[in-house]
Amino acid sequence: MEAMRLIEVSRHALARSQESSDIVTEVWQSQTLAQAIGSRLAIAGPPELRGEALGLSEAGGRGWGALNGPPLDPEGMRAARLTGIGEAYDVLQGLDELLGEVGIALVGVAMGADGEGAYWQCMEAIDAADESRDRVLEMLRRLAVREQHLPEPDSAAGSS
Repeated sequence: MEAMRLIEVSRHALARSQESSDIVTEVWQSQTLAQAIGSRLAIAGPPELRGEALGLSEAGGRGWGALNGPPLDPEGMRAARLTGIGEAYDVLQGLDELLGEVGIALVGVAMGADGEGAYWQCMEAIDAADESRDRVLEMLRRLAVREQHLPEPDSAAGSS
C-alpha cells in the first residue's frame, strides 16, 4: 500500500480512537509507519533527504519503543504493508499532519494516565513524535530549497 494511503488510514483510526489503549495502539502504528517511511527515504529517497530520513527512522523507532505497544503480528502492522513512497513532498506533508495529531493524542493520554510509569512513557513518546516531526519539517524544507534551484521547464527547453 502506498505511504499516503497508510497515512490516511492511520489518521482516521487515530481520530476514531476513544480509549487510551486504542489511542496508544494508533500512536504505536503511526510511529512504526514513520520509521518505515524514514527507512525507505534513507535508502531510496532524494540524496539531500537521506540523513534526515535516517534520523526519522531512528526517532520513529524510539517513539514506538517508548510505549508498551500492542501485541501485533506483522500482518497487523500497517507499516508492514508499505509498498512505496510516491511523491516525497506529499508524503512528508501527510506524515507531518499525522505526527502533529499523534502528539496531541499523547498529551491527552498522559493527562489521564493512571500511574507515573504510564505518564513518563507518554512523555518519551511525545518527545519522539516531536523529533520525528522536526525531521519531517527539515526534509520538507530541503525539498522546497531543491525546487527553488531547479530550472524552469520552459526556460531549459530552448531559449536561444
